Amino acid sequence: MIQVFGIPNCGSVKKARTWLEERGAAYDFVDFKKSPPSAQHITNWLHHIGRERLINRKGTSWRGLSDADKALADTDAGAQTLIAANASLIKRPLIAWPDGALTVGFDETVFAEHWKG
Repeated sequence: MIQVFGIPNCGSVKKARTWLEERGAAYDFVDFKKSPPSAQHITNWLHHIGRERLINRKGTSWRGLSDADKALADTDAGAQTLIAANASLIKRPLIAWPDGALTVGFDETVFAEHWKG
């Protein structure tokens, strides 16, 4: 089963969900606002995606951080702390594909590579 992590009003999340629905893909949507990611999820994502790709450094959540908090993102432990406190720092959507791959953001080419519908 495909898992889509994000927030419902995010434009990229909406595009991703529409893309999947148009292809009849079954997926579970996990709303970060209602179900923040577990420490285990964050650790796994940091390990497989890396903090540079996982953390959205262009969004308002990032811009609202102090310089000291931004500096935490320079280590995995610090990034773990930041993300646990504010899941909105995660690039969206984060997709866990049935083949075990993890992707961030919406890219039709990448989605087509992983969706084997």
